[in-house]
Amino acid sequence: MKKLSGNTQVHSRAYSVCDRPYNHQNWNVCLSHYYPNSHGSGKLNLEEVLQISFCVMVFVPKVYLFGGGLETSHSFDWLTRLCFLFCKFRREIMRVKVFGAGSIGNHLANASRSLGWRVDLCDVDEAALARTKNQIYPGRYGNWDESIHLMKNKDAPKGGYDLIFIGTPPDSHIALALEAVKEKPKAVLVEKPFCTPDLTGAQELYDLARSLNVAIFTGYDHVVGKASEKFSELVTQAAFGPVETLDVEFREFWGGIFAAHPWLSGPSVTYLGFWKRGGGACSEHSHATNLWQHFAHAAGAGRVVEVTANMEFVSDGKLDYDKLCMLTLRTENGLLGRVVQDVVTAAPRKWARLQGQNGYVEWQCAYRPGTDAVFEGNGAGQTSEFLVTKTRPDDFIQELRHLEDSIKSDPWSSPLSITRGLDTMLVVAAAHKSVAEKRTIRIDYSQGYTPAALKLV
Repeated sequence: MKKLSGNTQVHSRAYSVCDRPYNHQNWNVCLSHYYPNSHGSGKLNLEEVLQISFCVMVFVPKVYLFGGGLETSHSFDWLTRLCFLFCKFRREIMRVKVFGAGSIGNHLANASRSLGWRVDLCDVDEAALARTKNQIYPGRYGNWDESIHLMKNKDAPKGGYDLIFIGTPPDSHIALALEAVKEKPKAVLVEKPFCTPDLTGAQELYDLARSLNVAIFTGYDHVVGKASEKFSELVTQAAFGPVETLDVEFREFWGGIFAAHPWLSGPSVTYLGFWKRGGGACSEHSHATNLWQHFAHAAGAGRVVEVTANMEFVSDGKLDYDKLCMLTLRTENGLLGRVVQDVVTAAPRKWARLQGQNGYVEWQCAYRPGTDAVFEGNGAGQTSEFLVTKTRPDDFIQELRHLEDSIKSDPWSSPLSITRGLDTMLVVAAAHKSVAEKRTIRIDYSQGYTPAALKLV
């Protein structure tokens, strides 16, 4: 059994204290910004000294090599020089703009700060910004981070950002993403579901991003989690023989969503209660569809080309959403499998299984509190397990680290790329059309990310 720790925040503040050339003035400014208790004095308390010292002590030999030596003074010169050296080698400081001060916006802001990035958090609603500062952020992460700048959307600067994150309701994603791409950041991250099931503006956004060479990612973060990476690794090794089928389920009563959004009284006051706005089980829990597609790619099965769907709707004049969504999917290389998503199951079940001729591999989110799991087995039963310990903030830190690495290589081949996100939206759109037409829908990718790609079989 192999066990990994997902705790990635231990050293994050040390990454961020040194984003300017070293001198006493800049050190005091940085220190007062990231360690407010220092009051710009250049001094740290013992806990803060130990925190930064632990991060940078491995660089002591490098300091001697560069001729810096060690000094001691009331300002901890030797320590601050090591911090500056460490940070120059460790990572680039990104400037981030986050749209949406709800649950996802707070997660992305916190993950960005954990990586030492500068954050501007924006919303159209002043009350949402106040709620972030006084309730959501300190309630989740211990205290408010004064280095996060809060502002209304209309007051946010245009241009100069490395990353722009869109964590708003899905029916606003495309419009905000189009404007974000025009600012020409290194990348834009759009939360899932990427857009509404009618696919309005999807191809336009894709074309604009390509023409301006701005990478776009989507927030299906499960595919870059450690457990999913292990599942894909095992599938790629093909130890189970030819693949027979693939099942993925995300079944979760959405009371958990409203527990994370206590300012919302229920689905009728948000997009969640309306499938055309990107709510309901098919869109909101489309992590399962995306994960199915991701694992199918790992198995060499190709893209989904046929979708047959059945859904159960709640339509009472006040709400119009699917509470249960069941999909049968077939890929271009013939893999047949199933996806189930609902907003009624308690306790939640987030699970995947790939069955081969000689064995299987299973993925389970929250196998137990704070732990994801991957299991291998054969006809005689389970043969091994792989456990990943993590927290909810770790999911978003892992996601942003993936973005940072992908930007430096080939962002368009990332499992979080716009291509993968919009491939999932084609399946979502096909599912709703399948239900409406009571027919299987074939996806014609040559027609782009438009309704014209959805053909009756």
